Parts: sequence; C-alpha cells; structure tokens
Amino acid sequence: MKRELSHIPDREEFRSHLRKKLDPMYKVAKRLLDNSWDEPSNMSEALGVLLLTWNQPFYGRRGWFEFEELEKCLAKNLTVIKGFKEREIFSFSSADEDVTKALFDEFLEALKGVREAKAIRTPVGVTKALHLLAPKFFPMWDNKIAKNYECSFTTKNAAEKYICFCYLIKELAEKVGSYPGLPTDRTLVKLIDEYNHATREAPKVIKKK
Repeated sequence: MKRELSHIPDREEFRSHLRKKLDPMYKVAKRLLDNSWDEPSNMSEALGVLLLTWNQPFYGRRGWFEFEELEKCLAKNLTVIKGFKEREIFSFSSADEDVTKALFDEFLEALKGVREAKAIRTPVGVTKALHLLAPKFFPMWDNKIAKNYECSFTTKNAAEKYICFCYLIKELAEKVGSYPGLPTDRTLVKLIDEYNHATREAPKVIKKK
C-alpha cells in the first residue's frame, strides 16, 4: 500500500499552528551541538540537553541513557551523520533508506533507558537526536504524530516505519516549503514538527493501492 497525504494545509492554516518563538531548550542544545562538532563527548552532552527535557516523561520513568554509549554511537557514525547534516529533506530517496534504518537502530540502542537492569528503548528519542544532528533532513515524531500519519510503530519496526514517515514529511515539505512569510529562525522540518504537534488529532494520511 502506498501512503500519500490526504490533507495539505494552506499557507494560513500552516502558519497559524507555528510557534511564535523557538523553544529555548532547542536553541541551547543546537548551539551547544554546533560548537562541539567532531567532539563526540561534547556532542552527546548537547543532545542530552534536549533529550532529558523534551523526552523527560520517558527518561523520568525509565532512567537516563548512558552518555558513554551515546558518545560511542556518535563516534562510530560521525562520518555518516556529517553526510546528512546539511542536506534537506527534499533530497530523501530510496538510496537513503538502508543507512537511515541502520543509523536509527544504532541510536535506538545507544539511547535506551535503563532501570533495575531493564532496558527500554525510545523511538521517539531517536528522532529527536537525529533531527538535532541534521535539522533540515530528519523529522521528529511521537506516538500520536506517527499514528496521525498512519506510521504507528513498535520498537521492532520503528526504523522501517520512520522511513515511511520521512517520505510523507518530504511530500508535505514540498507543498508548504514555498509558502511566503515562514519563520526563518528554524528549518522547514522543524516548522512541520510544530504544525504536527498542534494538529495531532486531525488525520492527514490515506492509503492507496
């Protein structure tokens, strides 16, 4: 089944759901990350600023991830991450699927919360980390947003579902990216995330053969 968007917001609808100002924790985390490229230890701390605030409900219940594991993941995948850093979502294609899935699964393991020797993984946290590392390319989701795009996931199939989600966000970006008057202090992918959060109850995706 091919998925395609059933609703494209017009300019006014899209703009009306955007935040007036960029989230302060997002700004701080991005600034720290921008100043620490090629230093996985500092990069992991920058990501932690965002993850432990935006993903606090998960980590508050499950326990923090191990910064050392995130640092290792960043060091191992830094070349791949750099390849995505300046790309825009418009360029997402089938050639990116396997490497994105592999990267997703690497971060899924590195960002697991651990409490009482039990590990729980967070596909939501993974997309936050990937987005901050490549904010023009990787979109964010949560359970409600994924469901809204008919991309509901489990831990086992999250990477595959994320690929479907990326294609849908690419389609939406192609429609709304040309709207005049959009804020310029954040990427289009970030703006779409704000729209998604504000409209999580409205279905946007239908299935077609």
